[in-house]
Amino acid sequence: MKYKNVLVTGAAGFIGFHLSKALLAQSIKVVGLDNINDYYDVNLKYARLAELGVQRADAEHWNHEAISDQYPDFRFIRLNLEDREALPLLFEREKFDAVINLAAQAGVRYSLENPMAYVDSNLVGFVNILECCRHYEVGHLVYASSSSVYGENGKVPFSEDDRVDYPVSLYAATKKANELMAHTYSHLYKIPTSGLRFFTVYGPWGRPDMAPILFASAITENRPIKVFNNGEMSRDFTYIDDIVQGIVITLNNPPAKEKEQPLYQVFNIGNGSPVSLMEFIATLEENLGKEAAKDMLPMQAGDVPRTWAETTYLNKIGYRSTTPVDLGVKKFVDWYKAYSDV
Repeated sequence: MKYKNVLVTGAAGFIGFHLSKALLAQSIKVVGLDNINDYYDVNLKYARLAELGVQRADAEHWNHEAISDQYPDFRFIRLNLEDREALPLLFEREKFDAVINLAAQAGVRYSLENPMAYVDSNLVGFVNILECCRHYEVGHLVYASSSSVYGENGKVPFSEDDRVDYPVSLYAATKKANELMAHTYSHLYKIPTSGLRFFTVYGPWGRPDMAPILFASAITENRPIKVFNNGEMSRDFTYIDDIVQGIVITLNNPPAKEKEQPLYQVFNIGNGSPVSLMEFIATLEENLGKEAAKDMLPMQAGDVPRTWAETTYLNKIGYRSTTPVDLGVKKFVDWYKAYSDV
């Protein structure tokens, strides 16, 4: 591994938690940062941190370094990205080799209800990260973008070469803005940046506002599941282990220096094989041993009917998605049953 001291923002989140474990397994020093907001149940976030050896009583204090009792190379700090005083002090003190920015206000539908949360975290917070990378000579910034930047792209599969000028949610617009900001900083300040357009990530310890846990919870509690667009949807469901593999590969392959070209790259990261929503539900039902009652509903504002990742560019540097949906769903359900005690 080229980098030895890495900041992972969003470390109490779904992807950040799994990524932190993977980096620690490679003997990399990791500082995890998260504001542990209440967009979804904070108990799940603290449970992830506990898996990383950081207990809630220590993690919940603001701007406090919590030491892992399980991983000697892991420390956690509760901090907002938009804190323009504390974040630069952290960078100055730690002298990070690389930064992986996964912290963001997530959720397409929630952006209709609370737009300012997206402005604070995804725009102001991301500029703060860029400024810190600029002033403290970070070797590589890897950051989370999203497949949502493609909007209602009619061409499939979605390619990095497609135009992404027409987002259909504020969340998507903030992710496109992140890519533009990163390009600017790469051009002006020679900061190597790599954006990853995530396609529907699922697996153990996943977010409870996303379909797998929403569906599993409803099915086990005998409540109907909400099936939008009357089930006429498909998603490029990507298992968490494949996502983590792609992030690590990207981290180790910063953009190459080319004459007159900014040190900037963007990759799709997905399974590359979309699955219909109804097929995904059927796989969940099979693994839960229970059929779902289905409430068929129209498309929600800001949502898109399908996603499908073209991953050729990421494949060229070693990425492979190897987890089929039937295996990924089984692993998810096994975790869900244990975690929920059902």
